[in-house]
Amino acid sequence: MAPLLNIRSIAKRFGARHVLHDISLDVNPGEFLTVLGESGSGKTTLLRVIAGFEQPDAGEIWMAGERLDTLPPYRRRVNTVFQHYALFPHLSVFENVAYGLRVQGVAKSEVGSRVEKALGMVKMDSYVASAPSTLSGGQQQRVALARALVNRPRLLLLDEPLSALDANLRRQMQGELKTLQREVGIAFLFVTHDQDEAMALSDRIALLRAGALEQVASPREIYSRPATAYTAQFIGQANLLRAEIANGVARWGALAWPCDAAVGPADFSLRPEHIRFTAAPPADDSHTVCFCASIVRQIFCGATDLLEITCQSGHRLRARVPSRGVLEGEYRFEFSAADAVRLREGGER
Repeated sequence: MAPLLNIRSIAKRFGARHVLHDISLDVNPGEFLTVLGESGSGKTTLLRVIAGFEQPDAGEIWMAGERLDTLPPYRRRVNTVFQHYALFPHLSVFENVAYGLRVQGVAKSEVGSRVEKALGMVKMDSYVASAPSTLSGGQQQRVALARALVNRPRLLLLDEPLSALDANLRRQMQGELKTLQREVGIAFLFVTHDQDEAMALSDRIALLRAGALEQVASPREIYSRPATAYTAQFIGQANLLRAEIANGVARWGALAWPCDAAVGPADFSLRPEHIRFTAAPPADDSHTVCFCASIVRQIFCGATDLLEITCQSGHRLRARVPSRGVLEGEYRFEFSAADAVRLREGGER
């Protein structure tokens, strides 16, 4: 399938500060793609370049075979839902959604049906006469979505649209947003700094770091196979192991596991949940790493406990295990060699 949006080597700077570095990224038809990154990573700037609110200093953007970055914002089949919904307080819900159609000169007879359909998509059709000030945060967010959808965009850009909501409503709206995206069938490009939100919503995640793409992958892949130490630590929790490889074996302190890689130092990511209790060392199993460690700290997390443990060599790890009461002293642990994921060198991208 040909991509809907093709971002080619986009760069952007503000004065002497480089905000985006050689960004190349595709968005597929009907895909929910999340651009994830910490504050200052360039994610909102990338969204604004796609929307046409900022002009790139280098690169091109294409949509369905048409050069997009040379067009003014109003001629792009792209609409944006902002973090602050920017609803007109003096207009009703109906008129807020209809505003863009009226500006475009859409026939009056068509405006009504399109507004009603858009509000129906977001389950706000019973609020047509309401003022924005009478709506909850979640309802205002739905109206903002309807205002964008009524223009029939091929791509919807969402700039942290859930960040102003409280935690419970935010979780609820995540599910509704994902369902809505599947129902309308258009591509969503969603910007957030919240890794849990990205994992819950996305078909793919594009992780930005200081204006450059660190990794692009599905939520499952980016979590289980992080490419870099930055990815491993930004997405969830990870033990970072600086091992030495020699003779097909990686060694980190007293721990060793088979590794088919070049001789020398290498970084590995080991997720805490991959470290588990074991009763006895396995018999002749070089692919299972077994070791003894003392529990330094235990954090109750509901169904699981997060343990900080110290190996006999003095190296410290974090393990996530099923809750089983208060734990003290030394225990035997294990993990599979396959769960120690080798990372790219820190300076590589």
